[in-house]
Amino acid sequence: MENKQPKKGGSVSFSRVTAKQGAGASAQVGSGQVAANVHTYAAAEKMSQHTSTARKVKSGILKGLVYASGAIVCTVLLLIIGYIFARGIPGITAEFLTTQSSYVQDTIGILPNILNTLYIVLVAMAIVIPLGVCAAIYLNEYATNKKIVRLIGFAVETLTGIPSVIFGLVGMLFFIQMLGLQAGILAGGLTLVVMVLPTIISNTLESLKTVPNAYREGALALGSGKWHMIRTVVLPNSINGIITGCILAVGRIVGESAALLYTAGFGLILNSFMTALQSSSATLTVALYVYATERGEIDVAFSVATILMVLTLLLNIAANLSASKLGHKEK
Repeated sequence: MENKQPKKGGSVSFSRVTAKQGAGASAQVGSGQVAANVHTYAAAEKMSQHTSTARKVKSGILKGLVYASGAIVCTVLLLIIGYIFARGIPGITAEFLTTQSSYVQDTIGILPNILNTLYIVLVAMAIVIPLGVCAAIYLNEYATNKKIVRLIGFAVETLTGIPSVIFGLVGMLFFIQMLGLQAGILAGGLTLVVMVLPTIISNTLESLKTVPNAYREGALALGSGKWHMIRTVVLPNSINGIITGCILAVGRIVGESAALLYTAGFGLILNSFMTALQSSSATLTVALYVYATERGEIDVAFSVATILMVLTLLLNIAANLSASKLGHKEK
């Protein structure tokens, strides 16, 4: 028993020493690992700061290029508009806006051209709105044959890319020579219908697609018929997009000249609506071409361009307001 006591105490002392050594080794390992982590974190932070600085420099350069491009485009646009207004506004008078051109009295007026522009917008939109909206409704709501839908979509995209002078030549050959119509508002309006039809169809299709299917399913579940559902649920919720397409179509009609040179004619005489349908009637864009090239009246051409610019700006503003209103409604 006496011999076992020292051995037991020695074992306890040895275990304590071993524990202390293990704790010291663990502390050394832990401190070394912490130091390594701190070094790694410092290196990563330094690299991150370097990368962040490079990204900020690159972002600043790209932002500067974007702002510079926008400033250049806006400056060029303002210079063009300002130059046209500076040359055209002095020639705009009450007589210029309310009379017609006369060789006898040696006066120049664009009232017939303003009325012809309104006539051709009325004729074209009266035909293209129901045609384009009905075609879009068929493609989105009724069509089940995917091949036909793709074929019609391809035709619409093809019509969008055709130059306007080609429309004018085809309109002259088909509406005037084949159908026997006279060059005037009717032939020009029908030609413009073919031109702006893709715009109406595309905008109406996109607007119809924004209407949730839950609205349709809810209306049908309540016992509504297919057409009643479209008329009372789908169309009211897509009217803003349809209006936007109509405004864009009106803008293209007002600014079109190449197609109307072959189909509407060069007439500068004041006619009534029914007479203008079958007689040569120049719109504002055609009158601009006539005064600038054939008569050499550059100041008059700038005055007509000023009026056209104002109309175009107003139509673009209306289109942007309609589009923003549609976006707020969707949100």
